[in-house]
Amino acid sequence: MKILICSDGTPAAESAIELGGLLAGPLKAEATLFGIAEKSQDESSLREALEKQAQPIRSQNVALDILVHAGEPIREILHWTSKTSYDLVVIGARWTGPTGHYWRSEKTYELIKAIQPPVIVAIGECKQLKRFLVCTGGKEFIEQAIQLTGKLAAAIGASATLLHVMAEPPAIYADLVRLEEDVDHLLESKSELGTNLRQQKRELERLGVSAEVRLRHGIVIDQVFEEAREGDYDLIVTGTSQARGLFRPYIMGDLTRSIFNRANCPVLVARAGKPPAGRTLWKALKGLFSRGEQ
Repeated sequence: MKILICSDGTPAAESAIELGGLLAGPLKAEATLFGIAEKSQDESSLREALEKQAQPIRSQNVALDILVHAGEPIREILHWTSKTSYDLVVIGARWTGPTGHYWRSEKTYELIKAIQPPVIVAIGECKQLKRFLVCTGGKEFIEQAIQLTGKLAAAIGASATLLHVMAEPPAIYADLVRLEEDVDHLLESKSELGTNLRQQKRELERLGVSAEVRLRHGIVIDQVFEEAREGDYDLIVTGTSQARGLFRPYIMGDLTRSIFNRANCPVLVARAGKPPAGRTLWKALKGLFSRGEQ
């Protein structure tokens, strides 16, 4: 595995370097510490700082290269990840305040949407990675995210919880709610949701990860963080989908943006595959109302 750890010399970037070290050792990854200075005259001092910050990572026998460029950070990272193939990019995220759509540096959101590799954002103090919370919509096109999560979790000995949140239905569907809250019943059912969650759990277990499924009802973002608080997770996994068009940037939906805004632990922004061909509104509705079927 190849990991790119990005730094601009700020305190937020120090967290990214520490997180990159936690991952690179167990993964036996080839790691590059990529420093971006806004001015060319700052390159030398940034390289000296990165050399010091890299010592703990190198002490774990990680193959670590240090690369320093001058320029606009997003443009430089986009150029480098287009030129060299990486499996994961690690970045920091400067807090700006709980107002508007972006509670952290807006450039961080732009970078996540612009580059091809999945991105893990260093948030909070991360001393270990033992419990992963995977936010799943129960669809089959998150296979890439499951594969990446499984590889990371297996390497560092972490467990994974697949969390699916459903909207609170009218009282008339109380029986359906009770059925859906029975995880074993759902996983044994022939419904689309049950089938996909069962396959995702099996794939994580195939990769050597201890996995469980959790179901919740209510407002999605509220339930995600209720679960995160109760479960004391070290990493939240969410996703992005690829836009259509010539340049095909990634789309950060409201849920992923809200998770990123409010998280107090690292967030892995995985890349989802394309939805299956022939998916229609009628099929989506049919799948919704067939969840309780056996």
